[in-house]
Amino acid sequence: MSKYLLEIGTEELPYRFIPSAIEQLRAGFEGFLNTNKVGFDKIDVYATPRRLAVIVSGLEAKSPDEEKIVKGPIKKVAYDENGNLTRAGEGFMNKNGLKPEDLYIENDYVHAKIIVKGQSIVELLQQNVPSIVMKLQGSHFMRWAYNEEKFSRPIRWIVSILDKEEVKIKIIDKESSIYSRGHRFAQQNVMIGTPDDYIEVMRNACVIVDQNERRQLIVAKAKAEADKLGATVRYSDDLLDEVTFITEYPVPAVCEFDPQYLQIPEEVTVTVMAVHQRYFALYKDGKLINKFITMTNYIGDEFANIKAGNVRVIKARLDDAVFFFNEDTKKPLVDYVEDLKGVTFQKGMGSVYDKTQRIVELSNSIAKDLGVVSPTIERTALLCKADLTTSLVFEFTELQGFIGADYARVAKEDNKVVEGIKEHYFPLNAESETAKGIEGQIVGIADKLDTICAVFVDGKKPTGSSDPLGVRRAALGVMRTVLDAGLKIDLEKYIEQSVKLLPIQKDCVEEVKEFFVQRLVIMLAEKYKKNVLEACANAPLKDLLDYVERVKVVSTLDSPQMLESANRVIRILKEDVTTPVDEKLFKEQAEGMLYQAIKSVDEKLSYSEYLKSLENINPTVEKFFADVLVMDKDENVKKNRQALLSLLKKKYEVLADFSKL
Repeated sequence: MSKYLLEIGTEELPYRFIPSAIEQLRAGFEGFLNTNKVGFDKIDVYATPRRLAVIVSGLEAKSPDEEKIVKGPIKKVAYDENGNLTRAGEGFMNKNGLKPEDLYIENDYVHAKIIVKGQSIVELLQQNVPSIVMKLQGSHFMRWAYNEEKFSRPIRWIVSILDKEEVKIKIIDKESSIYSRGHRFAQQNVMIGTPDDYIEVMRNACVIVDQNERRQLIVAKAKAEADKLGATVRYSDDLLDEVTFITEYPVPAVCEFDPQYLQIPEEVTVTVMAVHQRYFALYKDGKLINKFITMTNYIGDEFANIKAGNVRVIKARLDDAVFFFNEDTKKPLVDYVEDLKGVTFQKGMGSVYDKTQRIVELSNSIAKDLGVVSPTIERTALLCKADLTTSLVFEFTELQGFIGADYARVAKEDNKVVEGIKEHYFPLNAESETAKGIEGQIVGIADKLDTICAVFVDGKKPTGSSDPLGVRRAALGVMRTVLDAGLKIDLEKYIEQSVKLLPIQKDCVEEVKEFFVQRLVIMLAEKYKKNVLEACANAPLKDLLDYVERVKVVSTLDSPQMLESANRVIRILKEDVTTPVDEKLFKEQAEGMLYQAIKSVDEKLSYSEYLKSLENINPTVEKFFADVLVMDKDENVKKNRQALLSLLKKKYEVLADFSKL
């Protein structure tokens, strides 16, 4: 078994492209090897800002020989009247390296079995590796020099080695060699003897090629520096990923800024550090301190200039934030609501002020149905978008809601309103927390429903490649909020109301409902089987809590006999029978027994107990089918038996459509 190494050395790659490139390279090599039926053990893909590397282990020496049936000319063309091969027949034979005895006739055509010799792995790599690399996709690809081909950044070197031998390849204008390059401030011509040496040789050249090792190193070094200060370090997964992919040899440096900047909202300071400067914030006793960690891509001992440069940059950014904060808070947050009239929400859907009024109305409706009518809910709805016209949010867009909450606090708004303004944007992503307060929950649902319905009314529903205004995330946010908070509300009703409130009227309610159901099934598919989710999806938006409870119970179903009975009922009844059951028309004892059994199933029971009731009456259902012919010759008897089964079918439908299980 062999091992192959490919390294593509480049100018610094955009960090957002790198995770995608890792997966694309892994998929590209897997596809190439599987297509050519070349065995391998595993594919490891490594990446830094300056290189993409693939190591394939347990690689077979060649693709296997294959037996193949080839079809030649029609018999009368391949042979003359004496049964001798014609020139056409001989041409087919010679082309495929065959003998006359190798040929046979099938369906009046000449056929033959041939052996296609496998190719060596060296040949296959030379033929396929360049195309795998050139198929990588990403944004802002570029040309350089006189090349017509595009890549994310200019390619500067290529390493291509199988075991101890170079496999010569060329990508765009660069030919491979056995020499890599180390860190920019370390050795540049680094000879790679074998793929097994690669990781350690590059480590000696101050490059940690394994992104997972680099990530762990960043976490460990950041913690070590924080521990020295008696502090804790905080960072998001996004920040950790970004720092991982902008460094080859991460080295921490602790910097300090003026404590006066701690007077501005913490979210602003942290955002400046994390989002704009890629710094790790430090905390003591749960409070932000005026120190931070920057993870440098540096080799050396002189950090004074690095620290001074980072402090100079963050000071300028924080000075801006202080200025904007002081200017914005010269008037209360409510005074910014009127300014929303000058901010367009979406073409044809009015201003953000108009959207705010719709959020207020929808929030009041939801609150009324939940029995939690409160002035803090309406006030939250009114102020939830007010910060969009402030200077600080204009500068730090990602802080919308957080800034509004701080400005509301400065304006001495009710604490519930303050939290509601912040939380109505929750959840911020698929994994983050949902709103805890009822204000943030209700206003957040209203806001997201308005956005989703506006997109659908405008005819810009999401596709495989686009998600206008993040409506997929918004739909998941609505449903996660409802489920996490245990809100018993009818989403169908509020979708209908939201569509009616929009300035442009379009009948797309059913389309929006279907979109929500699709997202609901996808959201729950990791936890429950898809067929169960679909079987229980009878108007799930009317009560998400009820839907999930039914899904949980139906997922526990372990009675093939009951499932067969339910499906038998569904097969017999082409349509529901609405006529009442007449006991006087019962001819068999099993009919009366089934009727009583059906009436014994109490729909007020919990779903788990209800399922047990259905399982308990199943022997009676089976006896009915064993003793009774539903399609009786007497039309009245037949219809009465169908009415009886229709009652039973309705009992099943309380839980699910069992035909989908």
